Amino acid sequence: MESDQRQVSLLQVADEQRKKERHEAQRSRRKRRRMNWLRHSIDSVPFKVALFLVFLVLTSMAGITAFEMTKNSQFETIWDTFWYAIVTVTTVGYGDKTPITVGGRIVGLLLMGMGVVVVAAITGQIASFLVDQQMKRREGLLSLRNIQNHFIICGWRKELDKVVEGVLAVNADLDPSGIVLINSIGAEKMQGILNNPVFKGINYINGDYIEEETLKRANIKDARRVMLLADQSQEYSLQEMDSRTVMAVLTIESISKRVYVCAELLDEKFEKYLRLANCDEIILSREYSKLILANASSASGVSHIVTDLLSTKGGGLKTKSIPADFIGKSFGDLSAYLEGKYGAIIIGLLENTGNFYHRKKEALNEAQMTPDISTLVENLKAVKQLTPNKSVLNPGKEYIVKKNSRAIVIELATAERGAI
Repeated sequence: MESDQRQVSLLQVADEQRKKERHEAQRSRRKRRRMNWLRHSIDSVPFKVALFLVFLVLTSMAGITAFEMTKNSQFETIWDTFWYAIVTVTTVGYGDKTPITVGGRIVGLLLMGMGVVVVAAITGQIASFLVDQQMKRREGLLSLRNIQNHFIICGWRKELDKVVEGVLAVNADLDPSGIVLINSIGAEKMQGILNNPVFKGINYINGDYIEEETLKRANIKDARRVMLLADQSQEYSLQEMDSRTVMAVLTIESISKRVYVCAELLDEKFEKYLRLANCDEIILSREYSKLILANASSASGVSHIVTDLLSTKGGGLKTKSIPADFIGKSFGDLSAYLEGKYGAIIIGLLENTGNFYHRKKEALNEAQMTPDISTLVENLKAVKQLTPNKSVLNPGKEYIVKKNSRAIVIELATAERGAI
């Protein structure tokens, strides 16, 4: 017993020592960063200009005080000399205070000459900064630190402008300034989109979106949604495109688990990896094309139906939030409510919507709220089998509407339809 206690004590001491070492290492890194920042600031041109300006003002104040204070009633206090030095060095020259002695006028002349140099230097620094910022924005080299709740589109394809148009059409609350494009195609090929008046204010990050640093420049931690396209910026094979998509999803999930991630895949064999990475929505674009072509071969007209249902021009297939009063009620009650109030036809439910990481966490917490072991095991199995955005089509009138579900509806194709 004493041996076990001694071993526990030794482990606690070792743990405390590791914590202390980590704390010391963090303090050392913070101190080193502060010193590097201070060294960089001192070596910078703006700091040297500011230091020279302070020296010039103090020197001129001393000169005016020495030559004018006892002989010129316009300079009675230190404030008067400071006012004169600032007005003169900035080349404003109000003329409310003027030196009358030879020494004072010489100080004034020197101050005026130096003032022109200082103002030119400051103006040049400001202009240089603004031009540099504009060039970085055009080249996609800026870090977007202040943007929040934005929509990020990773990857490039020839019809990227059409994709952006579709995103704006479907998301009525989204403005071009709330969209960030990330790809490595280069600023020159992106100018067609960046200079398009329709996309005025859209943001661009030039870089590889599978790299953590590039994603952080887009402030992905505070993003609302991310869409990953099968990247065609380089001559990648289909397998390379999908591999990059999987790597990007894993990187995004390691940075932020709250962002909603939608990813395009070309080969369905990679789907299981995105499921394991808690990808919220997976688009098998080539599989969809195959299905539409297969249905078209039967001359059933299904391809036209699908096109109209997915149209961004109003009406069509949508998912809508469900009023809280209908959670736990039957599908038949919800169907009657939506059709009666809005004229929308409900064809099913979309379950486990929103951020899938949060959905699994909620389900896990609920699954553990039972003292019965066998029930707990069954609940945990159910959590493991959860599928993000699971569609339940025409489930029957008695089907119970679950929490975190959305209604799959076909809206009225008229301007008079109400907002659900």
